[in-house]
Amino acid sequence: MKLDNAEINTLLWPFLNLPEKYVVIDTESTGLFDEQGAPGIITIGVAQVNKGSVQDVLEVQSRPHRPLKKEASLINGFNEKEVSSFQDPHTCWSQVEAFVQGQLLVVHNAAFDWTLLQDHIQRYELSALKVAGVFCSQRAAQPWAESVGIKCSSRGPSLDSLTKILGVKDLRDNNNNIHYASKDAIQTASVIKRLIKIADGEK
Repeated sequence: MKLDNAEINTLLWPFLNLPEKYVVIDTESTGLFDEQGAPGIITIGVAQVNKGSVQDVLEVQSRPHRPLKKEASLINGFNEKEVSSFQDPHTCWSQVEAFVQGQLLVVHNAAFDWTLLQDHIQRYELSALKVAGVFCSQRAAQPWAESVGIKCSSRGPSLDSLTKILGVKDLRDNNNNIHYASKDAIQTASVIKRLIKIADGEK
């Protein structure tokens, strides 16, 4: 039996259960996980959200333990000389801790970003993030996305796909498609705001 739009939209129920206040976090890295282990984090971006609106944004630069790969450089816009001059990871971590303290952490691709953050914490023996929990917006959106024909990976729909399908302003358009961690955090917040409206029955 084929579901109608209203029934399909009920698949977005996890987004209706988000608190009024939460933080979205995103990372940019030296590459992907490979046989050598985790890539290095070069930037961490966080957006504080209240009632669907971004209230404050943080982006910190962190010197990675691995060289920046060419393919990653094309995505994040940095070069090896730049990232080698970034702050020591211990120096900037306290800013991230203070910014997310006690709040629900929303990550679009938690399978990558949250795993990478945990490696970062263990690698540098940093304090664990004291948050109310971790919510993966990519995984939460997957049942709805598949039902409406949005292409998904095994982890769910990409941020790019949701941005395009939902008609959300693409913040990368003004940055030559460069991925800034803070911009992607804001982008995720905008996508979630739109998904909540759809779940509420708005067209």
